[in-house]
Amino acid sequence: MGNITVLIYFFVEANSMDRVLEALRQLPEIRDLYEVTGEYDVVAVVEAEDILAFRNFLKEHILKMEGIKNTVSAVVMHTHKRDGRILQ
Repeated sequence: MGNITVLIYFFVEANSMDRVLEALRQLPEIRDLYEVTGEYDVVAVVEAEDILAFRNFLKEHILKMEGIKNTVSAVVMHTHKRDGRILQ
């Protein structure tokens, strides 16, 4: 089926932000990583082989990381536009 893309929204403990960001930066599954304003603290774009691979990544890496209070994940179902270009 090909790779899947997942957006992960992180709630991070304030005193752990730098440590969490550095740890997240080291994970090759994370394609893009943003520190943001608003409801969440960090947003990551993750690429995985399939949903099972993403589940294992989440369980083995993200959910074991100290300083992360909670996450919300959204699997990308279809990409309509990327890098300013409309996709068919």
